[in-house]
Amino acid sequence: MSLRAFASDAERSEWYHFGMAMNVRLPEELDARIDAIARERHISKHAVLIEAATRFADAESKTARVLDIADEISTRYAETITRLEDA
Repeated sequence: MSLRAFASDAERSEWYHFGMAMNVRLPEELDARIDAIARERHISKHAVLIEAATRFADAESKTARVLDIADEISTRYAETITRLEDA
């Protein structure tokens, strides 16, 4: 009998709802590249994908912040920018 059979409902809920689970279907070439990276680093393919997803999310977040700042600057200094264009 599994030890999980003795876990309380709260413990079972925590076990099954830790993080987001999903299936990912990758093209064979990409899967092979990820597999090679994982073997090189002595980590799982899961860990490689988590790192890649984190880097992507961080980069997207930074890009959005930079674009927001650029919009703010162009709005705040629109008149100055126009004068400089005309100079």
